[in-house]
Amino acid sequence: MSGLAIRIYGDPVLRQKALPIKNIDRRVRRLAKYMEEAMDKANGVGLAAPQVGVSERIIVVKVKSPIVLVNPVITYMEGEDLAEEGCLSLPNVVGDVGRATRVVVKGLDLNEREIEVEAKNLLARAFQHEIDHLDGILFIDRAVSIRRVEESSD
Repeated sequence: MSGLAIRIYGDPVLRQKALPIKNIDRRVRRLAKYMEEAMDKANGVGLAAPQVGVSERIIVVKVKSPIVLVNPVITYMEGEDLAEEGCLSLPNVVGDVGRATRVVVKGLDLNEREIEVEAKNLLARAFQHEIDHLDGILFIDRAVSIRRVEESSD
């Protein structure tokens, strides 16, 4: 898995609808671990499998502690807020995106247990952003404005 790299805008995998995961086996657990490491290394708050070239429905989101969800589905959305988003697959690009301020997401954990997560604000936004990736949707598709930003030197 260490050979996987974060895919950049233009890579066709980012526009594909990811396939459901049927079995959570060692390969899927390794993928989740790699995704979390890649996300942390890039200082991200979320990563979807298509962003590392794997067209499968698994995401990792980390606002406080990491949450891995396999085959995630948003079952409830409430409120709306317009805020700036970026993406590890679109370096140096940000945009203002309207997202629900509260969501409920269901999926499987890495032990194949069904879990439900209630999320607000940044965590809710991160879930929506990453689940969009699983459907081939990028934040620029939903943005009301897009702009380039300078790369930071830190």
